[in-house]
Amino acid sequence: MPTAPSREIGIVGFGQSVYRKKTDRTLISLLADSARAALKSSGLKKSDIDGISVCSFVLPPDNAVTLAEQFGLPVSWAYYGTAGGAGPIAAVLNAVRAIEAGHATTVLCLAGDNYDIEGHYKLMDQFHVALRNYATPNGFGGANGLFGIVQRKHMETYGTTREQLGRISVGQRRSAQRNVNALLRGPLTLDDYMTARVIADPIRLYDCVLPCSGAEAVIVTALDRVEPHRRVAILSGYEQHNHPVDEIAPLSGGWECFQKKLFHDAGRDHSQMDFVQAYDDYPIMVAIQLEDLGFCSKGEVGPFLAEHEFSFDGSFPLNTNGGQLSCGQAGAAGGMIGLVEAVRQLRHEAGDFQVSKARCGLVSGYGMVGFGHGLSSSSIILEKTQ
Repeated sequence: MPTAPSREIGIVGFGQSVYRKKTDRTLISLLADSARAALKSSGLKKSDIDGISVCSFVLPPDNAVTLAEQFGLPVSWAYYGTAGGAGPIAAVLNAVRAIEAGHATTVLCLAGDNYDIEGHYKLMDQFHVALRNYATPNGFGGANGLFGIVQRKHMETYGTTREQLGRISVGQRRSAQRNVNALLRGPLTLDDYMTARVIADPIRLYDCVLPCSGAEAVIVTALDRVEPHRRVAILSGYEQHNHPVDEIAPLSGGWECFQKKLFHDAGRDHSQMDFVQAYDDYPIMVAIQLEDLGFCSKGEVGPFLAEHEFSFDGSFPLNTNGGQLSCGQAGAAGGMIGLVEAVRQLRHEAGDFQVSKARCGLVSGYGMVGFGHGLSSSSIILEKTQ
């Protein structure tokens, strides 16, 4: 069983590129923008970096090693993420292990893609062999079609309503209105959410992310290498893949396998989380994460959603920059946008959407759509050391 990561190693810098609906920028240039911002945030030099990880859907045939070449970085450890939106958290956890083992001292962890809506659909049609050979030829409807089934199943099994799920999109949009890097910043009411056009019943327009271009980055190293105000400790973290096995449209994910260990290792409880950054490709998956991570019991997320407000200054701060539902989903960067936002919040550098007195928070990842279900789950608990 994996042990908890060393608390002497953590995240010391963060950065992101500008998000765009369409761009003529190369992916390498977007990743470079986020890397430069992360280095500046850390106070370290480019020459300090000796490890690199990258998560991206459209980077191939390039990979982590060729990216290091293009960045002019000699590295002793390289990692390419394969777990979709769960990959960036897994990459950070593996970077910690690499540093503990002496394979690197300072790791630049990146995630990003540069496609638009059309590019996203083409990607999903050829995502992997199971989808290409079996799902796409039968018109499975892409991610919208799959998660429409998941949402309908959850609604019919537990009585969850669209009004309850809509509170996630509405609350996050309220935060996004203060985030200049969010692509969707217009006001969104619950009535707007409820009456939006149908995409894949019961999923409607504001249940869906906007595919876009962008990149995110964090730097992992020993905390004592930087000034105290830059330090964010990693208290615990886990990843789980292919759970539950063989189930089509499951109402749970890998988080339920490690939820108790996650909090036990961190030495924290749910009430001590000042925010949650949950992977939000759809509100229904946010709801399932909240259940599986123990913020409410399975099947009781509907009443939980009804009693809370989810903006950065609400009763349950959730995806405090607006999340993917308002910022956009820049491919694999969707798995790191919450991680970057968590570090920003814990360093109290979020400006107009800062969570008051934020000290400890949870980030959750999800991704790699398989044949009828998502394959990968990850979570990490972070805390400001000062």
